[in-house]
Amino acid sequence: MASQLLATKSIAELHQQESTGNQLRRALTATQLTLLGIGGSIGTGIFVLTGVAAATNAGPALPLSFIVAGLGCTFAGLCYAEFAAMIPVSGSAYSYSYATLGEGVAWFIGWNLILEYLFAVATVSVGWSGYAISFLEQVHIHVPAALSNAPFDRGADALHLVRTGAIINVPAMLIVGVIATICYIGIKQSAVFNSVIVTIKVTVIVLFILFGVSYINTANWHPFVPPNEGRFGAFGWSGVMAASGVIFFAYIGFDAISTAAQESKNPQRDMPIGILASLVVCTILYVIVAAVLTGMVSYKELNVAAPVALALDKYPGLHWLGIPVKLGAMAGMTSVMLVMTIAQARIFFAMARDGLLPPWFGNVHPRFRTPSTGTVVTGLAAALIGGLFPVNLLGHLVSIGTLAAFVTVCIGVLVLRHTRPDLPRPFRAPAPWFTCIAGAVVCGAMMFSLGTDTWWRLAIWTVFGGIVYIAYGYKHSCVRKAANGAAGAPHTA
Repeated sequence: MASQLLATKSIAELHQQESTGNQLRRALTATQLTLLGIGGSIGTGIFVLTGVAAATNAGPALPLSFIVAGLGCTFAGLCYAEFAAMIPVSGSAYSYSYATLGEGVAWFIGWNLILEYLFAVATVSVGWSGYAISFLEQVHIHVPAALSNAPFDRGADALHLVRTGAIINVPAMLIVGVIATICYIGIKQSAVFNSVIVTIKVTVIVLFILFGVSYINTANWHPFVPPNEGRFGAFGWSGVMAASGVIFFAYIGFDAISTAAQESKNPQRDMPIGILASLVVCTILYVIVAAVLTGMVSYKELNVAAPVALALDKYPGLHWLGIPVKLGAMAGMTSVMLVMTIAQARIFFAMARDGLLPPWFGNVHPRFRTPSTGTVVTGLAAALIGGLFPVNLLGHLVSIGTLAAFVTVCIGVLVLRHTRPDLPRPFRAPAPWFTCIAGAVVCGAMMFSLGTDTWWRLAIWTVFGGIVYIAYGYKHSCVRKAANGAAGAPHTA
């Protein structure tokens, strides 16, 4: 079994898989890929988690946390861009690691990408529900609390749950159903819908920046880095690092671009553009919003579900922006769920193609040319998780799963530069010995900053994934079957 875990697929095999069997429709341009990345990034991270991270970890130094997270993502993004141009196949970091680090690592990454994308859809649906309920209340429509909250919440520690008295979060489940339906119909329709949503939410964010900047009280920025309260992550420079891990959720969209490589018109050119352009745009917006938000309101007041709305409500001259911001937040989270659903279905598609998941995960709709079964499974699972559990139980899991994938991609690029220097690379990450190592170190540091509870959940998820791999994936692996077939073939002179 050890040799099987180290078995890799050649680049030629990956390209052959993309050109045979079930085919997805190539419909995405560089602009649409960029908007897909922005759509998958700007959402809960900026509209919800900014307040939590400022109030409990970084204080006014929150922009520095966004810069740290953005720096790690930039290094990882350069590595992703090299892989995406060189291996323009569906599957993202899962397919890249299969070609460089072996099936065992590929399974681990694929399993963590499920943790990232599937749980991201569920997590964002809960945030969407909160803004939707607030908006409905503002227009005098009341939704019972029992039908708009999770029935379970965190207990005394990471491994226990307590009942809240609610029945189920209906709005969260409904929005996931709508998003899954859009993704089922087709990638082109999804991209057009995403482009409209991205335009709305970026407009709202720019309006918040333009009108909020005149209400900044510079006294709220002092001290810029509040003194540490005696434990790791509670302000001070450790708080800046801890906040970078928390708000890293805001960056999970750009890597989802690489899962749609098989649906890009010109992946060698368009994938690097989409990945890096979306990363730059989002980082700039995040840093400015964090500075304006902590300047308008003391960081001590921001530990709320809707910090941007709180800042607007604080100043009567900005009340008119309240409804547009809530609608923009809902739009932002909608596009995040759209991109994550697209990405998760394509991870299922890639893993089923390799035999590591049942073949029906790789079914492609005969008319829409989308991974239909994977989309349905993603929608049903995310709706159930979002309906039952709260944001604070799900968000850190998404970040640590994403960071694990980023670390692996950074290492994979360096490994492939050494083992296969001959491969054509339409895009090359600059100074790989620095870029790749720096990306792995920064992302690893953010993983460390997420705390023991999150690591325990990751360990449990990994053990469960190992059981699934041993019970099904190892037996049905296409690489293993091909190796056994070659070993059993008669030798000829």
